[in-house]
Amino acid sequence: MIKIRIGKKKEEGSCPKATQDIELNTKNRNAAIKAEHIQYGPLNLSDEDYYVRVAKHWNTSVDVAKKSKCSNCTAFDISPRMLECLPGPVSQPIEDEEGMLGYCWMHRFKCHSARTCYTWAAGGPIDKDSVSYSWQERSEESLSEGWSKGERSKRKNKCDNPKGFTMKQFCKNQKSRSKKGEKKN
Repeated sequence: MIKIRIGKKKEEGSCPKATQDIELNTKNRNAAIKAEHIQYGPLNLSDEDYYVRVAKHWNTSVDVAKKSKCSNCTAFDISPRMLECLPGPVSQPIEDEEGMLGYCWMHRFKCHSARTCYTWAAGGPIDKDSVSYSWQERSEESLSEGWSKGERSKRKNKCDNPKGFTMKQFCKNQKSRSKKGEKKN
């Protein structure tokens, strides 16, 4: 029997795991801070050095880098349903003089609208439930998809001249693994 789902939303109350699990959220956020290709921040919003690094990474001015925030990123979710997912007082929503808390679909953690990262992309924020559910569906699909051994081998052979962000990250990860597939210390 084939089931076809047309226009059906996720069940009410289906929130991203990181919004409900502080350990997972913290793990994902810390990984985004430390990852060379993400560099989420700045932790202190007055950290000018952070914006200088971002501007250099993007090959733009510091003023432009400062305007490229989570608040206007295509993956920043502040939809009504997402604000309901954020636990505690943040679901009011929390706002301070710098901005508000939302959810980053790219890196799967609760983030602040005044911050940014190297993977920022114009076009946000997400403020409609339907768009939020669409991001969640795609996010869950990407987590369940994995490369087969054949695909991994084929990609590994292309590491001499990687093209594109995903391929470059794959090759970078391959260099940090031993022959048995375990991470090197």
